[in-house]
Amino acid sequence: MTKMTFFQAQQWAFSYVDEYQKDHEAVDLLLLGQMNWSLTDLLMNYQTEMTTSELSLFQENIKKYCQDYPAQYLLKKASFFGRDFLTNEATLIPRYETEELVEWILDDHAGEVLKVADIGTGTGAIGLTLKCERPGWQVTITDIASETMAVAQANAQQLAIDITSVVGDLFTPLKDKYDVIVSNPPYISEEEKCYMDQSTLQYEPERALFAKEDGLYFYRRIAQEIKPYLNPQGELYLEFGFQQGPALIALFEKYHPTAQITLKKDINGHDRMLKVKFM
Repeated sequence: MTKMTFFQAQQWAFSYVDEYQKDHEAVDLLLLGQMNWSLTDLLMNYQTEMTTSELSLFQENIKKYCQDYPAQYLLKKASFFGRDFLTNEATLIPRYETEELVEWILDDHAGEVLKVADIGTGTGAIGLTLKCERPGWQVTITDIASETMAVAQANAQQLAIDITSVVGDLFTPLKDKYDVIVSNPPYISEEEKCYMDQSTLQYEPERALFAKEDGLYFYRRIAQEIKPYLNPQGELYLEFGFQQGPALIALFEKYHPTAQITLKKDINGHDRMLKVKFM
């Protein structure tokens, strides 16, 4: 194998991904993630020669990425709220947009001590981040799949935080009442597959993406089943697809006519988050 410095390998990768019309950002993500470096580390090592194994792994990962394999699965980690979360094909890859949901909860409840449940936790990104940011909060995470929960539990261990984790469908495994319940459930309808990124469709877990009833299945169940699991004046926070806001308002008004419902826009100006305060 031809020897390369880190700079030469980066330039090779830029040219390679250009042929597939892929993003240059993923090149640096893969290189920095592989080496556990910051961008400064990379700049300081530009003229350092890569070992044969380092170069081989990097080139293999670039080629897989160009075949639509997600960079986060190649690295087995994804960044969320400034922390690395273990990530694999049993979990949805945490998205930047979901950080805004976490920020909303933190901003709304600054100075409070809460009991929180994160339903359908995946990697644990929402629930574990809330616990990291508010160590005094009691946080419970749930997921229907034991293999997914194993990833979330590994993340809790890696972050050295104490949370409660239970496996089961939606609220079924919960045995308590909470001040805040948060969820980013599957919300994509089958009809929307044609608009989706091939990488997501091919590799991320289908059960974490798609829902029946035009993507509203889990929201309807949440609306119907949540009340016994909330303390008085408890709150529900949800992420949803940018076109689903009106349908969700109608849904929660139907089942909870006295609740206060608030929509919140994401950084792109789309309605993507909803808060329901139960009276």
